[in-house]
Amino acid sequence: MTHLFSRSNLVGMGIIPLQFNPGESTDQLGLTGKEVFSIDLPNEITPGCGATVTACAADGQNKKFQVQVRFDTEVELTYFRHGGILNYMIRSML
Repeated sequence: MTHLFSRSNLVGMGIIPLQFNPGESTDQLGLTGKEVFSIDLPNEITPGCGATVTACAADGQNKKFQVQVRFDTEVELTYFRHGGILNYMIRSML
């Protein structure tokens, strides 16, 4: 069963939404979903910026690829910086 979450809901939970670049997919990159992923974000995150993902397979092989970070607005970046909308609201009230 596949669960779909909207991009904005992910941002609200403090999760970084990433999108493959055009023409790339899990199949095209040879990803199985069993890899351990690390994300190298730029020092200055801006709406629509890019990031590098490294996928480490159990056999020790690494695959690096570029993705688009799907923070589309400054408000979404604010929520992310606070760890999600709930943390943002609590900090705003204090």
